[in-house]
Amino acid sequence: MSLRDRLRWMIIAVLIAVLLPIGLYSYNRTLKETRELLDGRLAQSARTLDVLIRRAGLDALRSPAQGSLEVPIMSREDEVQLLHTRTYETEVGYQVFDMHNRMRLTTANLARLPMPSTPVSGFDNHFFEGYGWRIFTLVDDVNNVVIRVGERDDSRRDITRALWLDLGLPQVVGLPLLAVLVGWAVRRGLRPLERLRQALASRSPGNRQPIQLDHAPQELQPVVDALNAQLERLEDALERERRFSADVAHELRTPLASTMIHLDGVMAASLPADAQVALTSAQSGLVRLARRIEQLLALARLEAGAAAGQRGEVDLIVVAMNVIDELAPLLGESGVEFAFAEHDDSLKMDGYEAALAALLRNLIENAMHHVPMGGQVQLSMHRLQSGIVIEVVDNGPGIPPERRASVFARFHRESSGGDGYGLGLSIVQRAAQLHDATIELLDAPSGHGLRVRVAIPTST
Repeated sequence: MSLRDRLRWMIIAVLIAVLLPIGLYSYNRTLKETRELLDGRLAQSARTLDVLIRRAGLDALRSPAQGSLEVPIMSREDEVQLLHTRTYETEVGYQVFDMHNRMRLTTANLARLPMPSTPVSGFDNHFFEGYGWRIFTLVDDVNNVVIRVGERDDSRRDITRALWLDLGLPQVVGLPLLAVLVGWAVRRGLRPLERLRQALASRSPGNRQPIQLDHAPQELQPVVDALNAQLERLEDALERERRFSADVAHELRTPLASTMIHLDGVMAASLPADAQVALTSAQSGLVRLARRIEQLLALARLEAGAAAGQRGEVDLIVVAMNVIDELAPLLGESGVEFAFAEHDDSLKMDGYEAALAALLRNLIENAMHHVPMGGQVQLSMHRLQSGIVIEVVDNGPGIPPERRASVFARFHRESSGGDGYGLGLSIVQRAAQLHDATIELLDAPSGHGLRVRVAIPTST
C-alpha cells in the first residue's frame, strides 16, 4: 500500500472511529430527550384539559343524566383532501371519566378504549385497534375526574425515524465524500514528495548541485538536507574511485611496460652478462612498480579515511618514529644520511593518523630519491603558537621557484627523462588539506637543496 493510500485510509478510519460513537451517543441522547419531551407534552395536555373542564364544564360532567360527548376528528384522507397537509389528528386523543367511571368526553379515535378498573396517575402503554398507544392518566381526586391523554407509537416512530435520518444520513452520504476530499488533501499534501521524486529521477550522474524544493514543508526540509549531504558523499566516493582508477592506469603503465621489455631482453639475450643487466633493470622496474602501488594505496587510504571521519588524537613524534622505523631498510641501502631533530617529547594534535603518516613518509621518500649518494635529509617538527610545523630539508638539486607550484599535480615530471615526483607530493598535499595545513617549498638554509615546510594549525 502506498503512503498516500495508507494516510487516506488511516484518516478515514480515525474519522469513523470518532464520528460513529459520537453519532450513536447523540442519537440515543436525542431519542431520550424526544421521548421525555413527548411524554411531557402528554402530561401538560392532560393538566390543561383538567383546568378547562374544572372552569367550564365540571357541573355538566357530574350530572348523571348527562351522556358522553364524543369529539369528532379528521381522518388522514380528509386531512390530505381538505387541508393538503397532515395534522396527525388520528394519532392523538383524550378521554374524560367522572367519579362513577363513566366516560363523559372523548375523541372519536379513543371512544372504545376501556378505562382501567383502578386508574393511577402516570404513564402506561396500551395496544388498541392495531396500534400501540402511549397513555398518560391524570386522577383528579378533588374534582373526581380521570383524564387520559394518548399518542400513537407510530407517530413517535416517525419522529424517531426522522431523527435517525437527520443524524445518520449526513454520515452515510458524507463519509464517501469525505473519503474523496481526504484523498485529494493527502495527494496535495504529498506533492512535495512527488517533486522530490522527479528531482531525483531527472538528476544526471556527476551532478553536484543540491536539490532545491520550493515551498518545501518544514518536516521535509531535513530530509532534503540529509539527502543532499548523502548525494555529496556519494559523488565524493565515486570521484575517488574514478581518480584511483585513473591513477592505477597511469602510474602502473610505464613500470609494467619497462619491466616487460627488460624481461623480453633477458629471454632474447645470448650472453649471461647481457641477461644480468636486463634482470637488474627489470628488478629496478619492479621496485619502482611496488613504490607506485604503495603510493596509490596510501592515497586511497587517505581519502577513504577522510570520508569515514576517522579523526582522533595523534602524537606526531610517535608517528614520525614509526615511519622512520618503516623506512630504515630503504635509508640504509640508499646511502643517504638521515637526521631527525626532535624539539619536543610529544606533539599531540587532533587529526588523521594514516594521513599524517603518509605525509611524513612521502616527504622523506621524495627527499631521498632526489639527493645524490651520500646526501643529507633532515626531518624536524616543533610547536609554535599558531600550530605545529614540520620541515624536511635536503641538499639535493632542489626545485626552481617557477616550477614549485606545478609539482603538486599528480604524475608531474621534472623532465621527460626524470623519475619526477609522481604521486608523492600529491599525497602530501591531500594529507595537508585534510588538516587545513599549508605547504611551502623553500630553498634549503645552506642555499643548495629544498626545504618543504608544512604548517598545521591546531588549538592544542
